[in-house]
Amino acid sequence: MAKPDSDLWDDVLVHVRNTYPTIHRHWFNTLEHSEFDGGVATIVAPSATFRDYLEGSCAEAFDDALRTVTGRLVTSRFVAEGDDAAHLARRRRGDTDTGRPPVEHPARRAVEVDEKGMLPLSPDNSFNHFVIGPGNRIAHAAAMAVADNPGLSYNPFFVHGQVGLGKTHILQAICQRMRQNNPNICIAYTSCEHFMTRFIEDIKAGRMTGFRHNFRHVDVLVIDDIQFLAKRDQTQEEFFHTFNTLHQENKQIIMSSDSAPEDIKDLEDRLVSRFKWGLVTQIAPPGFETRVEIVKEKGRLRGLTINNDVAELIASRVETNVRELEGALTRIQLQAVVDKTPIDLTMAEFALGDGKEPDRTPITIEQIIELITEYFGIKLSDLQSRKRTRSIALPRQVGMFLAKQHTRHSLQEIGGYFGGRDHTTVLHAVRTIGDRSTIEPELGQAISTLETRLRLPGRHE
Repeated sequence: MAKPDSDLWDDVLVHVRNTYPTIHRHWFNTLEHSEFDGGVATIVAPSATFRDYLEGSCAEAFDDALRTVTGRLVTSRFVAEGDDAAHLARRRRGDTDTGRPPVEHPARRAVEVDEKGMLPLSPDNSFNHFVIGPGNRIAHAAAMAVADNPGLSYNPFFVHGQVGLGKTHILQAICQRMRQNNPNICIAYTSCEHFMTRFIEDIKAGRMTGFRHNFRHVDVLVIDDIQFLAKRDQTQEEFFHTFNTLHQENKQIIMSSDSAPEDIKDLEDRLVSRFKWGLVTQIAPPGFETRVEIVKEKGRLRGLTINNDVAELIASRVETNVRELEGALTRIQLQAVVDKTPIDLTMAEFALGDGKEPDRTPITIEQIIELITEYFGIKLSDLQSRKRTRSIALPRQVGMFLAKQHTRHSLQEIGGYFGGRDHTTVLHAVRTIGDRSTIEPELGQAISTLETRLRLPGRHE
């Protein structure tokens, strides 16, 4: 089949931008399209990181755009410039023997990690898109040094700060820069939660040799939210030996936490001591000027032009963290799409709740639970049960997240509404959904949709 012409491809990108505004990124314009073959449209991304991001977060959006524009049942397949040159050439010739089967997109399978338990990287979270300010200048400089000299500059590198200040961004930026510098570097980037879960499962199954191989035979080990090691005696013991093995071989260790090592309760002294061997640095909440620049940068990523007035409005209303800044920008972007108007100060004020709308009664947990069960199509009894299947656990965590964001209930009280969970479970849910929503556009858009429905006039009458 002939290559699609440039007008058709432009139409595909326009459809993605207009229909999926929160997923669209300015770098989509750098994507190259190849032949259609057997109902598959091959899309070439600049690198493996971009390819994996597209597969995990944008597959359904591109499928929909391709089918709408062509009027055919077309499926997108993403490849990277770094893929095997011969296979890529065969793809461009239309040879179906590509050496790589059609992708079953992670977005459709709804997986959080790959087959090795590694977290996905987002092109958004690179150093190019990291806004430097007084509160993160030292962390940024140290992270750059670690990325350029793994195992030599600061080892281990430990970064801590409150939720939503950019710790995950720093970790992912380091990983991406390391891969740019050395495509063959072996990086294990995962969450502390997965490390613990994998450890328990492999002990039960007698697979500890494989477990240790995955985490000890790497060039770089990156662990997000290391504070969840607290109270996990067996896992702490295993991580202690993993740490020692890697450090003795000058392999880079990178960790993030919401607290400094010495402030993590129930963490063994020997681990606290080792975490402080290298560099411990903190990310502080951004000041007003930094928040303004963050808003503008987040807008540029989405292909939006955010003027000073709008950026300053958002920065003045959101003082807590970057995640909430991005949430405010999302509300404004969606309002602009719905109203089909450019983003200006008047529209932004309306989107953020300053329009002439009637006052609304406070949102209650009961209303959140009703919306969650309706949106995800699950039973209230399942939501409040002890079931931990993904189809139940994810809606439960989203519900806890929304309850924390939109009500004044304590963590303990929120846990009571969701089947008697304790406050640590609720806190974990809030952090997990908060972090995932920044790197999983579909989840972020789902949360934005739920928040919009919660604010609908008449919803709380």
